[in-house]
Amino acid sequence: MSSTYKEQICRLLKGIETGDPESVTVVNEDKYIQHNPQTPEGSIGLAELFKQLSKTNPGVNIVRIFEDGDFIFAHTEYDFSNRNIGFEIFRFENGQAVEHWDNIQHRKDPNPAGNSMIDGSVEITDLALTEKNRNLIRKFTDEALLHKHLDKLTEYIDQDRYTEHNPQLGNEVPSLRAHLAASETDGEHISYDKCHLILAEGNFVLTACEGTANQAWTSFFDLYRLSNGRIVEHWDTREAIPPRNEWKNDNGKF
Repeated sequence: MSSTYKEQICRLLKGIETGDPESVTVVNEDKYIQHNPQTPEGSIGLAELFKQLSKTNPGVNIVRIFEDGDFIFAHTEYDFSNRNIGFEIFRFENGQAVEHWDNIQHRKDPNPAGNSMIDGSVEITDLALTEKNRNLIRKFTDEALLHKHLDKLTEYIDQDRYTEHNPQLGNEVPSLRAHLAASETDGEHISYDKCHLILAEGNFVLTACEGTANQAWTSFFDLYRLSNGRIVEHWDTREAIPPRNEWKNDNGKF
């Protein structure tokens, strides 16, 4: 895949600032599948949305952007009437974007370790290790998150180098273990039930999962940075999935 696809997606996302209708021409209107339940399907829907958003003087900061085969995925910051952090995923076919997923969360203050939801490493390295890193995160997601074998956390995470960007947690693995082990009576219960996508470029891997947070149907997008076969950095967003009768398209979150 040409890096031109990255450039096209950067222009598309920046179109939120400008309302430029040309920015959405990268989208194939006839084939486009929109997985954001709040967005009408098709590039016309996007153009209308961008035009509306541009009137609020929004800001768009593309912090990280990656490619994986036919997919482009980005880590973004949006400043509308409030500030949000997002992950955006686009699938390309014959030179145009034909499918889109995203996950948006309100930006929160830095976590107990002083890390924000977007700071940290941006350099893409270890391209030859892309598949090895993807497989490692696949195993981690299955064992630690889906099946809650929390004793496995230290097999995957480098405790001495780990940097956590979740606004609720620190850099210590025990805080992550306690977070994942919380019961429904603890008030912060989360459950990963299914993993839908695992995308990777070099030392970065993104997963898109669904489950529950405090008994609400929720989507979890997690970005990992790996080094020497271990997880050394983590960012995430979680978003409540609206009830089916509120969806503006019929494609589902995933």
